Amino acid sequence: MTVPAGLLMGTLALTACSGVKTSQPSYYNPETSGLPPGQTGEGASLFTFGKGGSVSGGGGGASQIQVNAYLWRATLNTLAFMPLVSADPFGGVIITDWYTPPASPGERFKVNAYIMSRQLTADAVQVSVFHQVNQGGQWVDSPADPSVASGLEDRILAQAADLQAADKNSK
Repeated sequence: MTVPAGLLMGTLALTACSGVKTSQPSYYNPETSGLPPGQTGEGASLFTFGKGGSVSGGGGGASQIQVNAYLWRATLNTLAFMPLVSADPFGGVIITDWYTPPASPGERFKVNAYIMSRQLTADAVQVSVFHQVNQGGQWVDSPADPSVASGLEDRILAQAADLQAADKNSK
């Protein structure tokens, strides 16, 4: 018995969310959101990314989720060459769509990135890379080279450290 790919991917996506902590919020800052200048989005004044504080909902309780703003920005920058399917700044999850490198039209990649902490540490970002090859007009799953995921994680961490250093130097 085979499991439809959509059902399998949905189950994997839900399972992957189980490790995301949702106890403390992040806040939206238009300067670090990744939106073009002047576009803050509806309700943007309610949020400030990675700067602390809390937002109280109308229900009287505070709902808080925290992710590191530098890791968030660095992850978006690093994966900017791939089309995005989803970017959840509150949960720290970025999911790309399939990307086919121009030099290799017979293969494609998809990336899921998770910001796991508010701290800028080596284990605060986790990247999963999915790989498929085209065989007879059908896309077939193929193991992704583990060095691709670790290379993306290293690039994200280095860029986040650079962003943090630049922010400290500008103050």
